[in-house]
Amino acid sequence: MRIGWARFEDANTITVASAEGETTITAKKILLCTGARPTIPSVRGLSEVPYLTYERLYDLEALPEHLLVVGGGPVGVEMAQAFRRLGSQVSLFQGSARLLPRDEPEAAETLARILRDEGVGLHLGACVTDVARRGSGGVVVRTNESEVGGDTLLVATGRTPNVDTMDLPRAGVSFTQRGVPVNSSLRTNVKHIYAAGDVVGGPQFTHYAGYQAFIAARNALFPGVSKGVVESVPWTTFTDPEIARVGLTETEARNKYRGAHVGVRFVPMERVDRAVTENDTAGFVKVVHGKHGTVLGATVVVERAGEAIHEWVLAISNRLKMSDLAGTIHVYPTYSIANQQLASAYSIESFLKSKVGKALWRLSGLR
Repeated sequence: MRIGWARFEDANTITVASAEGETTITAKKILLCTGARPTIPSVRGLSEVPYLTYERLYDLEALPEHLLVVGGGPVGVEMAQAFRRLGSQVSLFQGSARLLPRDEPEAAETLARILRDEGVGLHLGACVTDVARRGSGGVVVRTNESEVGGDTLLVATGRTPNVDTMDLPRAGVSFTQRGVPVNSSLRTNVKHIYAAGDVVGGPQFTHYAGYQAFIAARNALFPGVSKGVVESVPWTTFTDPEIARVGLTETEARNKYRGAHVGVRFVPMERVDRAVTENDTAGFVKVVHGKHGTVLGATVVVERAGEAIHEWVLAISNRLKMSDLAGTIHVYPTYSIANQQLASAYSIESFLKSKVGKALWRLSGLR
């Protein structure tokens, strides 16, 4: 194994530079897994002040008095809540009108309410115009509406695929600043070169990168091909409560299936006994479905959402319907019973609206 900076000499040759010198490696198959790095926005003054990213945040040796967080995505909100609970004053700046723009708006609203209740200062719809030093080591963040000073600045504005240091043109590999394009089997435009994980430019999660690396290695080394690009990648934002999601949001589903039936079911956690006993009722389960109950997407907001979402991941992967989940026994009392409650409510309502259901309802004499 060679550890160091790698660059292509040609499509089959790589030079690795390390402290011991340079080593040249040739290979019939090559897999690119170079990951991504923090995206640094073009903000006036940022290069002139000290700031942290997720890569250096854990180098802190003392708790910040006032942490300024630029970015309201998963990393931004996770760290904002964590440092607030550790005792720091925290201010978070987000250019869009809400947190977590890729998640359901109900999830973002729930989290925003909780963060405000915990004392996090949220500046939403506030584009950062510039930053500057203040005194000895302090930082000021200015927006189009306000100016806030603190002692530590965290920039959490996304991640950029690492494509710049490998001399990819020498290998003939196509790329953009958004990543290395691949087909469904994770092969690049060069037949024997594959790419997986964050460098591909899709959803950037550890579990997805690991999955893709396995599939890419399998496709490169063994006959046949397996699909390595997945449309419905699940993920969890590890705040309290957690926010887990898989598949399409309601907006995405209505945009994708224009003219087709798209339904939504919603169960608040205050109707789930386990959540009530745990005093964990701020969240919900929201499911987006097609005309016949086919699951298109799901969002779970609760303390253990990352565990409860997997049932919906399986449902989407196997094109299951609400009735499949409704007819499956769930352990009581658990958070996952919310999934069955939601699916059962949909299935019962759908049955009673059907011709058979209406006939049986009339025959029952219970009208």
